[in-house]
Amino acid sequence: MSERASNRIFDIFNILIITFVILLCLMPFIHIIAISLSSTRPIMSGLVTFFPREFNINAYTKVFSDMAMIRSLGFTIMLTVLATVLSMVMTIAVAYSLSKKDLRGRKWFMLIIVITMFFSGGIIPDYILVRNLHLLDTVWALVLPGLISPFYMIILISFFNSIPKSLEEAAEIDGTTHLGTLLRIILPLSLPSLATLSLFYAVGRWNGFQDALMYINRPDLYPLQLKLYQMIQNNQVSELMQQEGLGMAQLMPESLKAASVVFSTVPILIVYPFLQRYFISGMMVGAVKG
Repeated sequence: MSERASNRIFDIFNILIITFVILLCLMPFIHIIAISLSSTRPIMSGLVTFFPREFNINAYTKVFSDMAMIRSLGFTIMLTVLATVLSMVMTIAVAYSLSKKDLRGRKWFMLIIVITMFFSGGIIPDYILVRNLHLLDTVWALVLPGLISPFYMIILISFFNSIPKSLEEAAEIDGTTHLGTLLRIILPLSLPSLATLSLFYAVGRWNGFQDALMYINRPDLYPLQLKLYQMIQNNQVSELMQQEGLGMAQLMPESLKAASVVFSTVPILIVYPFLQRYFISGMMVGAVKG
């Protein structure tokens, strides 16, 4: 068999494996979409797989008419943008500083940061700290505690170190300050890594609900994921009450739960196409130096 034929077989095999993995990843989401567009009877009968049965959009009509969900969506978008921007500003500032070999105490700073990746105070000390700082029931309780990810910061340090130092030296000769070098040279060359890390920060904040569950009691500050979590939890409690004969609690239709899941998932998926070209080239940020 020629080398060209063997390479072609290898490519076909890879394509089949990747296609299979993609389908495995898409099937649960397709199933949820099918449930959200189906009537209650076929859902309860287990007839819905990957195609809607008795097609209707009543669940989406109820979701979009729920002003609490719309308010949570708007707040979550604002929270995600705010947290991502502040996180990237702080991560860039720390990473650029620690990428300087001549920074005094650089090794000690890195050691302290790395320790936080393996050890933490725990949930209770975190709550006590947020409470003592009077951050409970404020948007800052959802932003400040997770402002910087040590892992993402180390990735960005590695990427900054891969940029030729001659560019910075040339800028210094021209009289450019460190801030000017960062803004005019380093950041434009780091767009793939910045876009990738921004996406990671945004997805993490969008999907987060545990911190809101601990720190937030005001309904107007409920992120979308917390709203969805409470919706599902309340439905489970209602189902348990019915099973125990403790009342005629009203169960939420499965289609409405599925529509709520789609409603909370689609907005963050829309961001991916705009960052795709940066995301692909930034997946190996800091992995190759030179």
